[in-house]
Amino acid sequence: MIPVTTMQGKTVAVFGLGGSGLATARALIAGGATVAAWDDGAAGRAAAEAAGIPLVDLTAADWSQFAALVLAPGVPLTHPEPHWTVKKAKAANVEIIGDIELFCRERNAHAPDAPFIAITGTNGKSTTTALIAHILREAGRDVQMGGNIGVPILALDPPAKDRFHVIEMSSFQIDLTPSVNPTIGVLLNITPDHLDRHGPADDLELAMRNYSAIKERLVAAAEYAVIGIEDGSGTIKSECEDIFDRLDGAPGKFAFAFSRQRAQTDGIIWFDMPWLKRIVVNCAQGKGFLEVLVDLSRATALRGAHNAENAAAAFWACELLGIPHDEIGAAIKTYPGLTHRMEEIGRVGATLFINDSKATNADSTEKALLSFPQNVFWIVGGKPKDGGIESLRPYFPGIVRAYLIGTSSDAFSQTLDGDVAIVPCGTLDVAVARAAADAAASGLSAPVVLLSPACASYDQFRSFEHRGDTFRDLVKALPGFKPRETP
Repeated sequence: MIPVTTMQGKTVAVFGLGGSGLATARALIAGGATVAAWDDGAAGRAAAEAAGIPLVDLTAADWSQFAALVLAPGVPLTHPEPHWTVKKAKAANVEIIGDIELFCRERNAHAPDAPFIAITGTNGKSTTTALIAHILREAGRDVQMGGNIGVPILALDPPAKDRFHVIEMSSFQIDLTPSVNPTIGVLLNITPDHLDRHGPADDLELAMRNYSAIKERLVAAAEYAVIGIEDGSGTIKSECEDIFDRLDGAPGKFAFAFSRQRAQTDGIIWFDMPWLKRIVVNCAQGKGFLEVLVDLSRATALRGAHNAENAAAAFWACELLGIPHDEIGAAIKTYPGLTHRMEEIGRVGATLFINDSKATNADSTEKALLSFPQNVFWIVGGKPKDGGIESLRPYFPGIVRAYLIGTSSDAFSQTLDGDVAIVPCGTLDVAVARAAADAAASGLSAPVVLLSPACASYDQFRSFEHRGDTFRDLVKALPGFKPRETP
């Protein structure tokens, strides 16, 4: 835990009593603050009460007593409408912050030189955060990982000179962290996401500008910034390249790209799959040479160009932190991957089983189908999102059969009909059994059973984690199952 001593003797309102809210309340109390905690839901209030955290009905409280409102990141700050606590706080001139802001204040007060690596972006944040933490641990560093991934930041160990905090930050969290100042800020990419939380529904262009500006704040305030400067096509100027251009000339700003054509500037890393490469200019002689950094072909948990982007960002960050190249490369090859995101479960004979339950929309599933372009036995379905799976049509030729589960089955059957062989299954257990049998009987040299649902899980499961855990258990129970071998 990180006791929040910077709020000692003050009264602080905490709203939103999920994992981060409860950790915040505990940390404030441990630091000597008086906490007034509340949640709109009875379950959150009950969890706080069970933990001994004092509850105060903020709807009827005297807001003039509060030094700050610590807001859970999932609670609307501005759009589509500010939450009622936000309105009350502004009316009483009470600052509105998040738990990562409290961390930044503790770091500034007690260990300003403590390494703080903050990672943001629309896609790839969790993988890049976990990869950086893995590389640092393999290099023998004391690493604390959390934020938007895993452990709430205030439940981690306190900042210290030789302790590395590797923190994933969503746009919601950055918006609640006015004094964010990481040692290294990583911005992977920016594509439209959560625009309903960043601008008016009738002006998506403004919402996108607001969203991009929030992401920019993290790298603009960082001592060193690592920024992806392409959108993946290699031709279209991206939001991130605009940000990089605005920061160009400031010390400590570095970039990575998808194509050599965009990476002619000294020092920019780019991907030439499966390699990460960089051009280095010898300033004394005015000549350049090509530096090959990492071979990703053995990093089985980092398949696909999107993961090369994540690896490039992680390489830059760890190099800036003083980790030798050979140690970075070795650690990248042993990275085990995230649970439920392109997670390699193991094999039955030649068949590889992949748990991509975290793919709750078509954009996420696209990454999986790009990583496995052929011989795929695809388990798909659940509670559908807007647009369904129509955008995945270019990848249908690589799918041998689609095993339909969940409430999306009828709609997805219509999309797939005539292009992909369909096996209606209804439930995940039936789909795993059918897909495993069909893959084994296919005669293909490298069949893949891929759970990448492109749907939410709530029609049949508590969460995408529950769905992925169920898939893993079903696969492990198959006759002849052999778990993934660690590199």
